[in-house]
Parts: sequence; C-alpha cells; structure tokens
Amino acid sequence: MELHSVNIGHPRPNPWKRLAATGIDKRPVDGPVAVTAPGPKGDGAVGLAGDRAYDVKHHGGYDQAVYAYAREDLDAWEAELGRALPSGVFGENLTTLGLDVNDALIGERWRIGASVVLEVSCPRVPCGTFQGWLQRDGWIKQFTTAARPGAYLRVIEAGEIRAGDPVELRHRPDHDVTVSLVFRALTREPRLLPKVLAADALPKEDKEHVSRRIERQGSGRARPGSGA
Repeated sequence: MELHSVNIGHPRPNPWKRLAATGIDKRPVDGPVAVTAPGPKGDGAVGLAGDRAYDVKHHGGYDQAVYAYAREDLDAWEAELGRALPSGVFGENLTTLGLDVNDALIGERWRIGASVVLEVSCPRVPCGTFQGWLQRDGWIKQFTTAARPGAYLRVIEAGEIRAGDPVELRHRPDHDVTVSLVFRALTREPRLLPKVLAADALPKEDKEHVSRRIERQGSGRARPGSGA
C-alpha cells in the first residue's frame, strides 16, 4: 500500500454553490508536503500545507482534515465514464494504491511515510460543486449509487508525506462499520443507521445526525426507504 500522489487545491470560482471559490481542483505535487491537525471546522483550515476549504460550513476542520480516494476506484470510474480521470480530480488530497479505502473501518489508523498517522473519520458525501466540477448531469446520484465515496481522515500525528510513501495499517477497531456502510446508511439505505453508532470514532455531528434520524424512523416520521 502506498501513496500514488499527494494533491493540493488550486482555487477557482464556484458557480455551483454561489461561493467565491472552491478548492476541488486538486493536482499532484512533487516533494514533501507538511501535514498538521487543522483544528475545528469553520475557518477553512485543512491538514495539508498549501491547501484549504472554501465552503467552511461543510468542509475542513479536524474531522475532515484529509480526503483519500483509491487510484483503483478512479480507474473503475474512467472505464465507466469513458474519460480520463487524473489523480486529484475528485478533490482528494491523497490518491492511494493497493488500499481499499471504502472498506476501511471508521477509526482505523494509517501510518504514512516516517511519521504521519491519520485516522479514518467518515465518508465523503457528494455535493453540487462535485457534480458541477465534473460537468456531468446526474453525477450525485451515480456516485451515490456506486457507494465508493472515499474517506475523510483526522491527523493524529503530524509530519511530512510525499508520493511513493508506504501506507501501513497501524490499528483496526473492533467493529465492522466501514466507510462504505456509513455512506450507504446516510444516503440510500437508512435501515443501516443503527449499525453506524457502533463506531466511536465517527464525528460527533454525524453521530447526532444519525441519532436524530433513528429517532424519527422510530416515531414513524421518516418515509420508508427514504434517505432523508
């Protein structure tokens, strides 16, 4: 398992969310990149030096410090979409090789290179910026149906990383809540929501959101089969 590329955002206008800018246009960089814990969400800080989030309400902060997506999944999308997808095009900071990112457990930890340790926190949920950036109508639905969302990670130990660094699994928690399972529960399969709470490392706001939805389901206020 290794890093295929480390990708940093190039700011560009964001007409899809009516924001001044978006950092979704991420491109591979040469050489080492510093990785640090950004602190709480709200100011656009993320884990990689030289990058930032612009939709500060929904992105960035401690629980979404780094976004990882597998090169193998990008290759599968290339075949399905019939277009080239360079590393970083999904807005991921880390493009991995030999690592099933979607099967990672919430709370598992990866050591990257000599010193950096990251912890899997939650899946990426697609938004209008993502669909607009790829210029593909219906992309949110297509991406959601595939349930290959990639993972956000926290920074547990800071340091430097670069393309080619090995990725080592250092800790795997004692539950079966994967990135893909959480994504499916939050989107198309709400019957899975009770399973999600077994993952202690899930972000607090996600736990609260899941608990509210379970409560609504129990009271009969949620429509059967609804992802709402």
